[in-house]
Amino acid sequence: MTESVDATAGNAPVATSGTPGEVKAGYDERLTNEDLAPLRKQSWKSYNFFAFWMSDVHSVGGYVTAGSLFALGLAAWQVLVALLIGITIVYSLCNLVAKPSQATGTPYPVISRVSFGVLGANIPAIIRGLIAVAWYGIQTYLASHSLVIVALKLWPGLAPYAEVGRYGFAGLSLLGWICFLAMWVLQAAVFWRGMEAIRRFIDFCGPAVYVVMFLLAGYLVIEAGWSNIDLNLSEVDLSGWQSVGVMLTAIALIVSYFSGPMLNYGDFARYGRTFTDVKKGNFLGLPLNFVVFALLVVITAAATLPVFGRLITDPVETVAELDSTFAVVLGALTFMIATIGINIVANFVSPAFDFSNVNPQKISWRMGGMIAAVGSVLITPWNLYSSPEVIHYTLDTLGAFIGPLYGVLIADHYLIKKGRVVVDDLYTLEADGTYHYRKGYNPVAIVATAVGAVVAMAVVLFGSTTAAAFSWFIGAALAFVLHWVISRSRTGSTPEPAADPA
Repeated sequence: MTESVDATAGNAPVATSGTPGEVKAGYDERLTNEDLAPLRKQSWKSYNFFAFWMSDVHSVGGYVTAGSLFALGLAAWQVLVALLIGITIVYSLCNLVAKPSQATGTPYPVISRVSFGVLGANIPAIIRGLIAVAWYGIQTYLASHSLVIVALKLWPGLAPYAEVGRYGFAGLSLLGWICFLAMWVLQAAVFWRGMEAIRRFIDFCGPAVYVVMFLLAGYLVIEAGWSNIDLNLSEVDLSGWQSVGVMLTAIALIVSYFSGPMLNYGDFARYGRTFTDVKKGNFLGLPLNFVVFALLVVITAAATLPVFGRLITDPVETVAELDSTFAVVLGALTFMIATIGINIVANFVSPAFDFSNVNPQKISWRMGGMIAAVGSVLITPWNLYSSPEVIHYTLDTLGAFIGPLYGVLIADHYLIKKGRVVVDDLYTLEADGTYHYRKGYNPVAIVATAVGAVVAMAVVLFGSTTAAAFSWFIGAALAFVLHWVISRSRTGSTPEPAADPA
């Protein structure tokens, strides 16, 4: 006999995210707390989603990743086209993920119970949570790099402590460690205040970094002179089908970069007032916003060559080259704040829900986030984003595991369940529950995910660099097809919910 939560007795843990859901009588305590329950009120408007993507796109990680595409041998216009095509794909895929969570008011790990089972959903939750730990560490490191720049500009005497060889540990300098830990504490403080504080923070971050990037781009263009800016930044001259293949690789890398927040976008879409608000915010924040972002990346990078004598694709390094101490401090701090904003949202919130889903009564939303924060230090993230080659390998590896989870979720919701969700059955362990499957696990979804991940990872490890860039697509497509085909062929593996269209 399963234990259930008495909603009137107040036994369910209080929502540490600050936005409580409705815990109904009969919800099993092993599947429920106020953070995981369906939201009582959905209040995010289209601007909130727009600001979310502004912070995500304009983070230091976004610029560094986009800048790394030049290392593939692409001309500036080719990088621009790859960025735009890639982000249009991300926009479409995000809308697919957003719909079921917005309709039910539930986060990603809960909506995953539909396809994986009420207990099996812990598998995608843990995988996504661990990936978020890696991304959280990477983005924290990139934000801390901005703080290092500011510290050295204000106090040049600290330069020896920024050298790994003289004062370093585990691949990071003493000054780097101090700045990394400072960013770590600052992010935790914002996260601790809950989702509404996080929403207000990113509402500010997105526009702020826009202003600084426009000022930086304008300054560089004026200094260089438009006639001196050559948009062909590649040392390799690619033409014909060869350039098409490399552009496809660049598009794949863009999708891989956004694959993390794309998979668990339901964690945020659940707060949307309507699905129309979500779609409008996504359109403004992705295709439209990304056009401006892509132009800024290309023009700013191209202008660094005549102004500084070398190509610089990291905006923080570009800012560090400026003569004005005020400009350096302002620019670096802005990028730091923007990166903190998206890091909290995309890589703190996700594991907060994911790890809480494993044991809702003992792991609160706050505790889930702090587990991710501690893990992010242990993986030494500065070693995962140290060069364009390492960046691409990191993206390929993460994409290999995220892709299959996405494929299963989409195939199950749109093709198998036809968009129907029985919300109350997401919180019951009763054998007659719609999502009980086999003792709480759906073996079809698990097998499809495992096969997709193994094949995609084999491509990363043993395939060519070009093939590895498509790890997300390979894993997603394979898991999608396997889950759909096997589910349709197995009796009892595709239950037909009776109500609650999502």
